Amino acid sequence: MQKNVIRDKSMDFAVRIVNLYKHLSSTKKEYVMSKQLLRCGTSSGANIHEALRGQSRKDFMAKMYIAFKEVAETEYWLVLLVRTSYLSKRQGDSVLADCMEVDRILASITKTLKGEIRN
Repeated sequence: MQKNVIRDKSMDFAVRIVNLYKHLSSTKKEYVMSKQLLRCGTSSGANIHEALRGQSRKDFMAKMYIAFKEVAETEYWLVLLVRTSYLSKRQGDSVLADCMEVDRILASITKTLKGEIRN
């Protein structure tokens, strides 16, 4: 399989989210917020993967925007988990750094796509 930075980083991030979900549900007995985190934190990678196999440029763009929004939601749940002390600041900062890295890449991709549409 050909190397693709956003696909690879989003997969690594999704794996991290799955492991965090397992930790939160088994150790902290937190099920509601962690389930939301699991859903959006893995959905972004799934949408990226699907976008890369899109049937058209429009399909690609739509899936990338959905992934971008899912990453923003993931950030929200991570911050909330820190603010409610289910995650320590150190744990939260570490996962948030990965989240923001995926966010920056998607921001760049979606900005480029917007520029292509205008031209």
